[in-house]
Amino acid sequence: MPPDIATLAHIPDVQALPVLVRLDFNVPVAEGRVVNDYRIKKSLPTIDFLRQRKAKVIILSHIEGASDTLRPVYEYLKRHLPISFCPDILAEGPLGGAAMIEKMKEGDVLLCENIRQYPGEKKNDPSFAKKLAALGTVYVNDAFSVAHRAHASVVGLAALLPGFLGLQFEKEIAALSSCFSPAHPFLFILAGAKFETKLPLVQKFLTIADNIFIGGALANDIYKVRGLGVGISLVSDMGGDDSLEKLATDKKITVPADVVVHSEQGTRTVLPDQIGTDEAVVDAGPQTLEALRALTMSARHILWNGPLGAYERGFVEPTKALAKIVAEATGRGAKTIIGGGDTLAAAGNESAESLFTFVSTGGGAMLDFLAAGTLPGLEALKRHQ
Repeated sequence: MPPDIATLAHIPDVQALPVLVRLDFNVPVAEGRVVNDYRIKKSLPTIDFLRQRKAKVIILSHIEGASDTLRPVYEYLKRHLPISFCPDILAEGPLGGAAMIEKMKEGDVLLCENIRQYPGEKKNDPSFAKKLAALGTVYVNDAFSVAHRAHASVVGLAALLPGFLGLQFEKEIAALSSCFSPAHPFLFILAGAKFETKLPLVQKFLTIADNIFIGGALANDIYKVRGLGVGISLVSDMGGDDSLEKLATDKKITVPADVVVHSEQGTRTVLPDQIGTDEAVVDAGPQTLEALRALTMSARHILWNGPLGAYERGFVEPTKALAKIVAEATGRGAKTIIGGGDTLAAAGNESAESLFTFVSTGGGAMLDFLAAGTLPGLEALKRHQ
């Protein structure tokens, strides 16, 4: 960990003090119930750490989708913690943040409603950050997966209160930093979409990795640059950028050897030069999985982010097969690091931790950290120390 970042090992005596803790409880909810608690469980050690030191733990988080309320998370946490729910942290009166924090006992936890209900959060409004800061004495960021967002509860609070890195955030930085000086051969598997945002990451790892496999919709861009037709497949908006042409000819870059395509006529598996004008690439084929298996056989360090297919449309089996292949590499002694929501789902969510060396809670944050070596949330803590 960088010496200018304070972790929980450096936190002062917080007994009876209100500690504002940024966590990421943006978890899937169905019919008012949490259906994937992975991120919640990864936050519990930091909560427990502060409770053991008799702090008043005030949780700030967000959630998207459903009714945009954290009440289902509160119902889940009630089974594990002495916790209350604050519907409006800035409100006055008995259900406002100040009143509820005043009534908290040592070791109590208060979960505040979706922080993104306030316009000042995404805008990183200084006045909004000051209102939040007035409710606490210490700030802890254990929300690695949103640390790439320059929001008030991520960077604004770190400038106003003594700031510390949470336990999971610390683990994320340590594990992902190992990819900057990995054991070799090093295989980087990157899939998903939007090459315009991932190009700097690929360019950086060309100098580090021995092999880079590019799959998902990202591979369509490589096919296109190589002169192959991609039909109606999803491609990136790269404008006049010619950077992809250099990648397309780099010997370290591998793309799917065969693909699954879909049209009104149905689904079939073809070679990349056989994609019809009315077809869209939706997944990787069996030859591709065998090629990936061969790459993992000798790899000592594997980094993987992103699904091979259109996961949200049900094209999941090749990605699940890849998860098994990478897990087998773990069993052979390779260091394996995976991340991204769909990647984690393919790996089996809870069981993933036993199959891989490290499972990141972040998707976009993971990629941003790998590309830049830092994140706005991390930089905010550096500046404050």
